[in-house]
Amino acid sequence: MSKKDNSIHSLAAIAHDVMLRRGLLPDFSDAAIRELNAIPGPATDPSIRDMRDPLWCSIDNDDSRDLDQLSVAEALANGQVRVLIAVADVDALVAKASAIDDHASTNTTSVYTAARTFPMLPERLSTDLTSLGESVERLAFIVDMTIAAEGTLVSGDVYRAVVVNKAKLAYDSVAAWLEESGAPPPRLAAVKGLDENMRIQDRIAVAMRGNRQTHGALQLDTLEARPVFENDELVDMRPDQRNRAKDLIEDFMVAANGVVARYLAAKGFPSLRRVLKTPKRWDRIVALALTFGTHLPQQPDAVALDAFLKARRSADPARYPDLSLCIVKLLGAGEYDLELPGQQATGHFALAVRDYTHSTAPNRRFPDLITQRLLKAAVSGKPAPYAAAELATLAQHCTIQEDNAKKVERQVRKSAAALLLSSRIGQQFDGIVTGASDKGTWVRVSGPTAEGKVVAGFEGLDVGDPVHVKLVHTDIERGFIDFVKVS
Repeated sequence: MSKKDNSIHSLAAIAHDVMLRRGLLPDFSDAAIRELNAIPGPATDPSIRDMRDPLWCSIDNDDSRDLDQLSVAEALANGQVRVLIAVADVDALVAKASAIDDHASTNTTSVYTAARTFPMLPERLSTDLTSLGESVERLAFIVDMTIAAEGTLVSGDVYRAVVVNKAKLAYDSVAAWLEESGAPPPRLAAVKGLDENMRIQDRIAVAMRGNRQTHGALQLDTLEARPVFENDELVDMRPDQRNRAKDLIEDFMVAANGVVARYLAAKGFPSLRRVLKTPKRWDRIVALALTFGTHLPQQPDAVALDAFLKARRSADPARYPDLSLCIVKLLGAGEYDLELPGQQATGHFALAVRDYTHSTAPNRRFPDLITQRLLKAAVSGKPAPYAAAELATLAQHCTIQEDNAKKVERQVRKSAAALLLSSRIGQQFDGIVTGASDKGTWVRVSGPTAEGKVVAGFEGLDVGDPVHVKLVHTDIERGFIDFVKVS
């Protein structure tokens, strides 16, 4: 294989083609570009609260520039903590039914492939004008929460404000510092008082996580593989590890999304809920747990499942990501659902929450932008900008397009893995079955982290089974990696 074939540019071309095949738009229309060019700068609004002074910070991936949210905390009496989440006001510059909005509503999400990102919004917006970048004034929605010392929500409110990000931080360096295995990140150390504020955020996030886990929130760690390039050449696919900083942000976002969902319900507004229904393959989860000597109830029970997962994580941390991935596949996919005022919420089985929407990533997800528009109307006392029938259609469309986006990301990831494995035909690997249905049986291996299809010897295999396989074929263009089972 030529050096050029092993480059990021070759994978980017594959990604562009897969986007089109999956019904997603890889490029913005001329009309959207004209709208973008006509935007003079970031939005302003002198009528909203001035909250530029708090020690706001962002925590995201090292290379992220589309910053959707900031956080800050304040210690109160009796061990309570006030947690503030600022969410970028994207609606201030992206009007409903505009050409830019049409693109966003078609794709419904940014697509992050191994070689190229296809942003939901033009980068001048998502990485600048509507991004909560460091040291710039931006409009935002504030989710204002008071959390009890034991991690339960005491109160929550939503309003608009102007904010300034004091420090752009990254997950890995913040986690290393929190876990006392690394020095304070330079940007954190440069802002007076931010280190103590981050400690407060971490302490209350740990309490919030513990509270959710007592109600059955699942601790899953699937180790999604990330490409590693050197001089634009793909050299490896390495798992992306969970860490304490990622957990902190997840805990805050789950809580904030619950506050937003309940705020809309209290105002008599419809909302798009993010739901994960009771798992259909609970019987296989029960059987899988039994192979480890654990008896789960015959009826779905999130608390019992979480207890099993905790035990396995402690007993075999190296293999826990494989088990996590199997459980994720058996739980099934989340989806968007319309909830009308007064309607009983379906809830999210894996997060162990009843009220949950998506509202904290409007630069990257269209459901969050929809929720933001509903919020803006609710806060200002105006009618909902979407009719119930329109929201029902959008919920279904967003679910479908999210699935298509994941298929694009997965296929390009497989193309990258196929590229790395193309010179290793005939080699054998230990793996674990991650999918088994009428469509086929799939196995995940490591070194590099890759998922492929078992094309022979798959009879009787099911999700979670360990298996020894031999690599027999790769197809880089189509992202095919084929294994056969060996004894």
